Amino acid sequence: MNAFHAPADDADLTAWRDTVLRFLGDEVEPHYAQWERDGIIPKTLYRKAAETGLLCVDLPEEYGGIGAPFEYSCAVAEEASRLGYMSLVSNFMMHSDIVAPYILHLGTEAQKRKYLPRMARGECFGALAMTEPGTGSDLQAIKTSATPDGHGGYRLNGSKTFITNGQHAGVVIVAAKTDPKAGGKGMTLFLLDGDKPGFKRGRNLEKIGMHAADTSELFFDDVHLSEDDVLGRIGGGFGHLIDELPRERLMLAVSAVAHAEGALERTIEYVTQRKAFGSTVASFQNTRFELAKIKTDIEVHRAYYEKCRQLYAEGRFDVTSAAIIKLATSEMENRVVDACLQLFGGYGYMAEYPISRYWTDARIQRIYGGTNEIMKEVIARSLVGR
Repeated sequence: MNAFHAPADDADLTAWRDTVLRFLGDEVEPHYAQWERDGIIPKTLYRKAAETGLLCVDLPEEYGGIGAPFEYSCAVAEEASRLGYMSLVSNFMMHSDIVAPYILHLGTEAQKRKYLPRMARGECFGALAMTEPGTGSDLQAIKTSATPDGHGGYRLNGSKTFITNGQHAGVVIVAAKTDPKAGGKGMTLFLLDGDKPGFKRGRNLEKIGMHAADTSELFFDDVHLSEDDVLGRIGGGFGHLIDELPRERLMLAVSAVAHAEGALERTIEYVTQRKAFGSTVASFQNTRFELAKIKTDIEVHRAYYEKCRQLYAEGRFDVTSAAIIKLATSEMENRVVDACLQLFGGYGYMAEYPISRYWTDARIQRIYGGTNEIMKEVIARSLVGR
């Protein structure tokens, strides 16, 4: 589904990473702890990010992006993840790497013109509403319905939960049943403006990690949608979701690998300075062996991630590969951050030490984007069928 982009030039990509790091250092680092306490990132940050070119990076220029190679979008997620700003990564990723590509790949020309330039400018933030209180990963069991109104439009009713960017979203892609009797073929995607009558945002949900990544309940009470709000094909929603999930899962792998690298960097800094029994913690054989295991774990997974990223750029990245990379890297990330926290000892459990945030933020990676249990099922089906 993605357009082919030539590989990024190494020097240009390095300069781009420097731009990303400057932005994170100037605009994020001084405020991030407060945003975590507040449970939300201010909208002004997204507009500043847009001015720097950090939103919708690989979106074509005709729709307001900078048309950069895919690696540039990955670099934004990598550098923010390495520094431990996973709430920001989650929000940016949903906006730039999930919602924008859905609209680019599935939208009509009018829909693209309406939303994508505003998204690139940080004026309209995007969310994807699939999960419901009683369904979890079972998307075919959703209850939210879009019933024909007899005049070419639809009436949307139902609710969603765990929706990233739910508080700030100016456009929400909503998965709804248009034919309850048709199973997966009865689902359709709709574009919902954030100011539609009958659409309400619930509370900003409290989580054990990624506190600043607003995560919301959404409610639809007889919301009127026109036929122009349909995204893709009527009844094609489930297939569209399957088509677009590989990029989402690849981006989760991007953040998982970089997040693990950042945890290792912070741990090396700590153990080379912290002393116990008259020596640095880094001088103990157990510490050295643990660091060696962690480094090996990261490098092996980075190699596979680099392969998958190239496959995506070439348009050859498939559903099974996406499940493998998401499963493998998120499990690795959790192993690594847990081992790193252990090397901090009691200080690792203190909120004032960033490694504690790496630990709590990592846990969700095994759940969202499809639970790792679902990833195993996807992989198994590719091997032996149902």
